[in-house]
Amino acid sequence: MKPALEITDLHAYYGKSHVLHGVNLHVQEGEIVSLLGRNGVGRSTTVKAAMGQVQASGSVRFKGEELLGLKAYQIAHKGLGYVPESRDVFPTLTVEQNLRLGEKKGKKNSRWTIDDMYRLFPHLKERRTVAAGLLSGGEQQMLTLCRALMGDPDLIMIDEPTEGLAPKIVDLVARYLQTLKDRGISVLLVEQKLAIALEISQRVYVMGHGVIVFDGTPADLLANDPIRKEWLEV
Repeated sequence: MKPALEITDLHAYYGKSHVLHGVNLHVQEGEIVSLLGRNGVGRSTTVKAAMGQVQASGSVRFKGEELLGLKAYQIAHKGLGYVPESRDVFPTLTVEQNLRLGEKKGKKNSRWTIDDMYRLFPHLKERRTVAAGLLSGGEQQMLTLCRALMGDPDLIMIDEPTEGLAPKIVDLVARYLQTLKDRGISVLLVEQKLAIALEISQRVYVMGHGVIVFDGTPADLLANDPIRKEWLEV
């Protein structure tokens, strides 16, 4: 079976700074894969490169089609979703208006409705008429996760969704990710919390200095003390 997302020999640059040095990874259909590593090693750059947001060379294939060279909006229209770490919301628009903006125009039979979003995160329903700029950090994270789903992606890349969130909200995010898997949506998760990544992922990659230094199952990683100590533990 061909992977839903296949990244091969990916190099990425910020100006003259060479950040990724030949990254190889893949995500199968319906699979949750976590990309782990310390801050600054290139994890966020990997998903930004796949989304057409940084200068890159190599290959990023989604459902067999090459994405490198396309604009971010063209990539999104092909069914690849992206939730950035920055939790970008439209601050003057309400929660519900933000969700509506995520809908892919002209697409019929979407897997997701606004009612689905409110079932995933009931608190958003209570806040649906509130301007997004007035939400807490946790609420804004819920909103950006749901807005990405309203575009009905086949695969979604999520960058540090639990960063700075209270434990109760982290549990909600974990449940959200499991719901995606149950509905057959592939996920590439950039995450620093080892516990959540190991709990929900089928496979994990560990990145260090712009390259992949480990690829295996959560059980493989738990059994590999040298990799964890060198590349993950503080």
